[in-house]
Formats: sequence, C-alpha cells, structure tokens
Amino acid sequence: MTGDAQGGAADAADAHGVTGASPGPRGAALPPAEDAAGARAAAGGAAGGAAGGEHGGAAGGEHGATEAPEAPVPRRDNDHRAEHVPANVLVPIGALLLGMLLAALDQTIVATALPTIVSDLGGMEHLSWVVTAYLLASTAATPLWGKLGDQYGRKRLFQVAIVIFLIGSALCGVAQNMPELIGFRALQGLGGGGLLVLSMAIVGDIVPPRERGKYQGLFGAVFGATSVLGPLLGGVFTEHLSWRWVFYVNLPIGVVALAVVAVFLHIPRRSDRHVIDYLGTALVAAVAVCLVLVASLGGTTWDWGSPQIAGLAALGVVLACVFVAVERRAAEPVLPMRLFRIRTFALAAVISLVVGFALFGAMTYLPTFLQVVQGVSPTMSGVHMLPMVIGLLIASTGSGQIVSRTGRWKVFPVLGTAVTAVGLLLLHRLDENSSTLAMSATFFVFGFGLGMVLQILVLVVQNAVSYRDLGVATSGATFFRSIGASFGVAVFGTVFTSRLTDRLGDALRGAALPPGVSSDTLTSDPRGIGDLPVALRPPVVHAYASSITDVFLYAVPVVLVGFVLAWFLKEEPLRRSVTAPDASQTIASNPVERSSRDEVCRALSVLGTRDGRREVYERITERAGYDLMPASSWLLLRMKRYGSVEPAELAEHSVVPLHVILAAEREVEERELGIRRGLDLELTDRGRQFAERLALAREDSLSELLGDWWGPDRPTDLVLLVEELNGELCGSDAELPRGERVLTAAGAGSRAGG
Repeated sequence: MTGDAQGGAADAADAHGVTGASPGPRGAALPPAEDAAGARAAAGGAAGGAAGGEHGGAAGGEHGATEAPEAPVPRRDNDHRAEHVPANVLVPIGALLLGMLLAALDQTIVATALPTIVSDLGGMEHLSWVVTAYLLASTAATPLWGKLGDQYGRKRLFQVAIVIFLIGSALCGVAQNMPELIGFRALQGLGGGGLLVLSMAIVGDIVPPRERGKYQGLFGAVFGATSVLGPLLGGVFTEHLSWRWVFYVNLPIGVVALAVVAVFLHIPRRSDRHVIDYLGTALVAAVAVCLVLVASLGGTTWDWGSPQIAGLAALGVVLACVFVAVERRAAEPVLPMRLFRIRTFALAAVISLVVGFALFGAMTYLPTFLQVVQGVSPTMSGVHMLPMVIGLLIASTGSGQIVSRTGRWKVFPVLGTAVTAVGLLLLHRLDENSSTLAMSATFFVFGFGLGMVLQILVLVVQNAVSYRDLGVATSGATFFRSIGASFGVAVFGTVFTSRLTDRLGDALRGAALPPGVSSDTLTSDPRGIGDLPVALRPPVVHAYASSITDVFLYAVPVVLVGFVLAWFLKEEPLRRSVTAPDASQTIASNPVERSSRDEVCRALSVLGTRDGRREVYERITERAGYDLMPASSWLLLRMKRYGSVEPAELAEHSVVPLHVILAAEREVEERELGIRRGLDLELTDRGRQFAERLALAREDSLSELLGDWWGPDRPTDLVLLVEELNGELCGSDAELPRGERVLTAAGAGSRAGG
C-alpha cells in the first residue's frame, strides 16, 4: 500500500472512532444508544472521503471515489425482493458457471484420453507436455487477466477469453501430431486462465456482498464436480466417440456462454488503473518453461550433462535472478518478494509446490497404468480413479471443518504429507496383477493424504499475512501449487519415458518381432502390444507397469521434503475469517487471483450468513445490553432497514415462523419500541436508538471475525466493506432468530431502567 493510501486509511480509522466510539474486536464498550447514529454517520462520512484501498483508489479502493451517502429513504418491507439476486442476474451467472466449467473440466478430462491420444498421434515421450502446456499457459496468464479486466472491463475480457479458449479447443480437436496438439493446448490454457479469473470476479460485480459467498461457493463446487466427472467424461468420449470430442465438446457450451454473456450480462464499466507487471509475468513464465524443459528433456532427448541441458538450467537460474530484481522494483509485482520474509508463507509455498507435484503427476499417469497395464477401457479408467478423488474431497472438506471448529491445524499438513508418501509407496507396489480392491484402496489413501494438505495450506498462508497482502499471498500460494503441477507432470514423464525405453529394450532383446514392431514403436504407441506374439506380451506389459510405478517411488523423497518442512510451520491462532476457503482455492490447479477486499468479502458473507442462522441475534442482544427476544432484535433491525414492516406479510416471504414474528411484534409494542400505523409497524424514537445500538453490535460481531486486521490502522476499504455487509445482513429475511428471550444481568438493568 502506498504512503498516501496508508495515511488515508489511518485518517478514516480515526474518524471511525477507533478510540472508543466504534465497537472494537475485543469487546470494547458500545457508545450510548442515542449517540450511535451520529457515530456511524461520522464514520461513514470520513471513510467516504478518505483515500484507501488495496490499489490506492479513493474511498473503497477498487470502486473509485465516492461521496458521503445521504440518509437512506426507508422502504416498505414489501421491497424485500431487493435482498435477493434478481432473476435477470441468474441467467448471466449461469453463463459464468458454464465458462468456469469449461476451464475446470479441461484440467481433468484430458487425463483418461491421453493413452489413446498418444496411440493415435504417437510420441509417448511428449505425453506430459499435453498437460504441462495447458498448466503453464493458464498459470502465467492468470494475473494478467485479472488486472486487464479491472482496467479495460471484465465483460469484454471474459468474451475474449471464451473466444481464445474455443479457438484453442477447435484446433486441439483437429491436431495431426503431438507438437501441434501441445501448441494448441497452450493457446487453450491461455483462454482457460481468463475464464477462471474473470468468472469469479464478475460475480462480485453483479451480486451483493451478502450473497457473494454463496454464489462464489457454487463456482468452487464446479471444481469438485469436474474433478469427479472429468476423468469419467474423458473416458466416455474417447471410448464411444473419439478423443477429439474431449475438445469439441467445449464448442457448443462455449458458444452458448458467449451468447448469453453478450445479451444478458450488464455490469458497470470499471476503469481501475494498474501498473501491470508485464516483465515479471514474462520472466516467471520463462523460468517455469526452462525448469520444465530441463525436467522433460534431460535424460531422454539430451543427456543430463549435455550442453543443451546445462544451458537451459543456467538460463533458468539467470532469469530467476532477474525476476527477483524486477519484482523488488515493480509497483504491482506478480509475486512480492516481501512475502518470503514471512516464514510461514515461504514454507507453505514449498509444500504447495510438493502437493501440486504429486497430485497432477499421478493424475496424468494413473490412467495410462489402468488402460495399458490393467487393460481397462477409457471409461472404466475414469471409474477406477474415483476413489482417489473421493478421498481427496473427503479429507479436504473434513480437515477444513475440524480446523474451523477447533482452530488447530498443524497436524494436517504433517499427517497429510506422511499419508501421501505412504500412498506413493503403495502406488509403487501396484503391478499388472493387482486387484481392483487393492488399486481402489491405494488410490483412496493417496487422495486422502493430499486432501488433508490442500485446504490447510491456503488457511495457513491467509492467516500469516496482513490484510494488505491477503490477496497476493493467496495467489502466491496457489501459484506455487500450479508450478509444482507443471513440474511434477514433466518429471513424471521423464522418469517414465527413460525407464520404459530401458525396460522394453531388455524385455525384447533377441526376440523375433513382427514387421513394423520394435521397442521404439511400442514406446510411442502401446497399441502395438496387441501385435506381439502371446509369449512376449507379459514382459512388455510388465515393462510398462514397472516404468509407471517407479515414477511414484521417485516422487516419495519430494513429498518427504514437504513432510519435514511441515514440522517447521508455526501453529498460530486462526482468524475466523480465514476458515472458509472454497474449492477454487484448494482443488484447482490454477492460481487464485482476487484482491484482499474480494477475499474478505467472500469469507465474511459466508460466515456472516452462517452466523445469522445460528445465535448471532442472541449475541448482539446481549452485547447491546438488552433483554429482548432475539426475534425482537431482528424485527427492530428489519424496521430500521425498511422503515416499516407488516408482520403478516413478512411471515409470507421470511423463513421466520409467523408465531415468532407475532411474539416479537407484541414485545416491541409493549416496550414502546414500535408503533402501529394502520397495518404497518414503525419504529419509535426509542426503538430507533435500540436498533442503532443493535446494528453496531452486529457490526462488532462481523469485525471480530477479522482479528488483528481490524486494528487501529485498518484500511478504509475494509471499514466500508464491513459497514456495507452489515447493512445487508441486519434484519434480512434469510436469517432465523429464535423467539426465546435472552436474559443477562446487563439486560435486566436495561429493562428496569427502560
């Protein structure tokens, strides 16, 4: 954050009454009820005029300059539809989901088609690049898409991303050899990175903060669904149509998404200026390509000691040094070097790289083992992969739930890396005679170990950094997982190709082979196994089996590095706001690209809505010092928001039962907090003071989720976000307050005095 932005944030924090007028995160006293409205008005006016935000924008960061809002005109409660996402917004959200589906599906659908692709186009030694090209291109392009969308308009850039992705998909479908397919996959990955980043960002433009967590959760669920469906669909298309339909299927879906976005998506034009780090992006992509080339070509195309490999390695080191120097001077670096001074981030980044290495390397080569060695169909290879995916999802979800309830997390990266290493050893023991039960159990153990690490690493990184670095740190951790995935696939491919060439040569030495069949042709096209004499097939199949399973053995030391590093992670208490990551952060191979404000908004909307269905109205009633029923507090906030309510009508569209609403109405009238005007119930002056105090208590409960981010120097955009989200949550018709009274010592005194 620039000096001006920091100064503006501090001024806004002071104006907000940090020294006493505003509720603090550690139970600071609330202001007198009659002063609450004035305190909030002063805070809002100061925040509106201060300069702040993550990008140095005025009053609200990325949303640009705003003026102090005028007092809102109360609406009748029959405007409750404004609380929900309008129907005309649901249509473009569906199109955004389709865009996300396309990009997420292409990370998993190709795996089960790869053995057939290699058999058709030849070049088993290039198999890894079909996956790596997509991963590298999408990873490198992700930060650019996010910033260009901010600067030139997200709708326009999203449409460009769809077009690039569809062109890449069409070209992949017509590819005639492996180099063509690899190049077209890189083009497809370039568009896929934009689809992932911009679809999530556009949700923030068209959905109010209170609903944002729910809808972005749907996008995260797409990753969970595609991790299961991708291998299955890839097998079905390959077996019953052609492997080319793995790519062609994107075309009709993408055209529909493109048309719907063009017609129905209407978002305000943004013009947030960024100093885009083009050089840093190009350098980090070049470093990654050098590393992957060394890993994939060393020992196969060229000897490890050859001038070509040595030159590539030296070039990678030089480019990495240049990248570090460039990032130190960049105004908005792709990966700020200051993050590596935080021990937790540095350790988590390396562990993320290890996890990506193991996960995507295995997902790429297990279908080859199943189809070539076990002889199962492409469709059934997808079915056989399900235990790994199920284990991953169960462990990822379960570990997140346990951490959110207990606050203890260190055991999961330690135990997860250990179980992953055990899973790799079990994968190494598989062969052509392994039973389906043994394979399923092994796949489950491997996936379960990875799942225990994936979500926790995101939580750990988010918890270790300041609010200023929240967005870029989350992006950084997931970036290293993406680089690990690319590197892992390349290394797995090198080991596999090298071992297969040697073992096929040993198995076929001196044997009489049919015309056109040799160890080289069998390396390029495993379908040639069927042309061999029956006596030669078992040793060739065993050569394939041992070559693939040896890959997993070579990965064990890499995972053990992660296991050792996990012990050095320092377990610190978690902020509650970092306990709600979504699947787009934990399962996807692409790095996440969100601003700090967007990340906090998503988390608070999830946690705030969840609290609204629990005991939040009991807590804020007690915090405000009242002995009202929670439902009465909800009703007061409802009237504050809309000006008046009609209880019978309210019961029709609210989840709160009619008898609870009527009981709250009686208490509000008896306490002279509300007065009847015809059928409507409106606040009295005393009721308005109660409602203001309750609103401040609710805001306090939200700010407590932020921990030390909500300190005296909290930035303006965070202040405005909490106020905006609090206004949407207070008295909303999706919340479910209880009807029983909460009695407290303070509340008894309040009632006696009132």
